Amino acid sequence: MASSTGIPRGVWMLGFVSLFMDVSSELIHSLLPVFMVSSLGATALMVGVVEGVAEATALIVKVFSGTISDWLGKRKGLTVLGYGLGALSKPVFALALSVQWVFVARFMDRVGKGIRGAPRDALIADLTPPEIRGAAYGLRQSLDTVGAFLGPLLAIALMVLWAGDFRAVFWFAVIPAVLAVLLLIFGVREPGTGAVHARPTSPVHWGNLAEFGGAYWWIVVAGGVFTLARFSEAFLILRAQQLGLADSFAPLVLVIMNLVYAVSAYPSGRLADRMSHRKLLAAGLAVLILSDLVLAQAQGLAAVVAGVVLWGLHMGLTQGLLATMVAGAAPAHLRGTAFGLFNLVSGVAMLIASVLAGLLWDEIGAATTFYAGAAFSMLALALLILRRRS
Repeated sequence: MASSTGIPRGVWMLGFVSLFMDVSSELIHSLLPVFMVSSLGATALMVGVVEGVAEATALIVKVFSGTISDWLGKRKGLTVLGYGLGALSKPVFALALSVQWVFVARFMDRVGKGIRGAPRDALIADLTPPEIRGAAYGLRQSLDTVGAFLGPLLAIALMVLWAGDFRAVFWFAVIPAVLAVLLLIFGVREPGTGAVHARPTSPVHWGNLAEFGGAYWWIVVAGGVFTLARFSEAFLILRAQQLGLADSFAPLVLVIMNLVYAVSAYPSGRLADRMSHRKLLAAGLAVLILSDLVLAQAQGLAAVVAGVVLWGLHMGLTQGLLATMVAGAAPAHLRGTAFGLFNLVSGVAMLIASVLAGLLWDEIGAATTFYAGAAFSMLALALLILRRRS
């Protein structure tokens, strides 16, 4: 069943599931770097390692969950498992007494994200006609991002209400996480088996790689280089704190970024259905370069806000677009595998990027972290230009 916009009801439900889980996750994530540094005595490198391993784990696990969903011919069960594991991780943050506890909680949370990500993205493609697929991915991303800025807003309100009690705020995050799982179980119906065509003969079969063409592998390489330029948003929060933002208001960084992200994601998805994907991706890279340069040279919070706004715009321009490009370049019966392989490469790149960002921050200075991000963005843009010429 489709809504008045033509986008199927199941896609809307998946968008609201993402919204509730992101309220929960970002409520914690928006405070976590400050909590680790201020309460647990972590360094920037430790923050980078925790965030890098966590985000890389989420992306790498997707290769297995996506491939298994292709083999099963079903997506919803794995998606429920992933969201459920994410919900179970939330109390661990509230109980954390050391960086090691935070590492375990983040690892558990991101494994859940990894399990659900590729089957969910493939399920959207199964539910949606090709001519509106960019809009469908843009819609889900927009609703996801609405949650990603409501979470930090709620974090600020609760930190003020509860006098800066990090742990009480983390306990509250359990509520929207549970709501997300219930909405997924009772609100999303998987399409019939006809939606997924010829199934792979085994869950992991390297012979399947031969079915992916050059266009798909180019997207994988470009996505990996692009991810090297986009380290964890935790460093945006630390940059704002470094330049004078109070701990209780640290979530404002993600509020601003995700507000811009949410507003721009759906229009960008619509654009992806109507214009060259390479041109749109190049525009996103140019915005990221500008964001990194502004953040590197920032002398006060006004410049940080400008850099964060640009960061959010680049996310809106590129994240739904990359999903659309992967879905369009992959065979229908291997979409889960396609998203998984794409995220495997991106996961390794995210780990390298976040650890490098923390190391540069501690050893040379915050500005160098953002200059390095700009350099990797320029490399990705150069690859895009060379691809167009060839």
